[in-house]
Amino acid sequence: MKVIAVFTLAVLAGWSQQLDLSSLNKLESRAKERSIVDLDNEKLRIGAGLLADEGKTKDIIAGMKGVFVRTYEFEKAGEFSQSDLEAIRSQLKGPKWSRFIDVREKDESTEIWFYSENGKMGGLAVLAAEPKELTVVNLVGSLDLASLAKLSGTLGIPNIQSNFGTSAPKKATTPKPGTKDDDEE
Repeated sequence: MKVIAVFTLAVLAGWSQQLDLSSLNKLESRAKERSIVDLDNEKLRIGAGLLADEGKTKDIIAGMKGVFVRTYEFEKAGEFSQSDLEAIRSQLKGPKWSRFIDVREKDESTEIWFYSENGKMGGLAVLAAEPKELTVVNLVGSLDLASLAKLSGTLGIPNIQSNFGTSAPKKATTPKPGTKDDDEE
């Protein structure tokens, strides 16, 4: 009996970082466009096999248990409110969740939450709201930030670099002799 109880607790603990996104279903009828990604462990493995950089992606998602994304685009502002996100935020109030980034600008907000257990990152949640667009991302399982950046733009995960206005650094160039830049030195 003790083995069953321990196993049940282990299973529940392993999935406690998966958020219940069903509260967002009511937004579907109001959205002009929507994207829903539900990749549990099995679907994630199948999806990884279909990607071109198969080896890298398989290594990155080896510890992941799921990718869940909801994106809604609306015709006009006001089709959703911050209170629509409260059902999601309330799940992030647990002791193993911590907000890492909280950006508020005018009528836009971005929050990034990490789930950690035993000093290791075991999940991630992103809530990004603009007047006419709402995106919620929930990654379940062990991952690291370097790997996460590599998954950006695949498996339904938004492109992190474009969302935060960053990109790869430009290569430094050396002016050719005799050009204006060279003459100024």
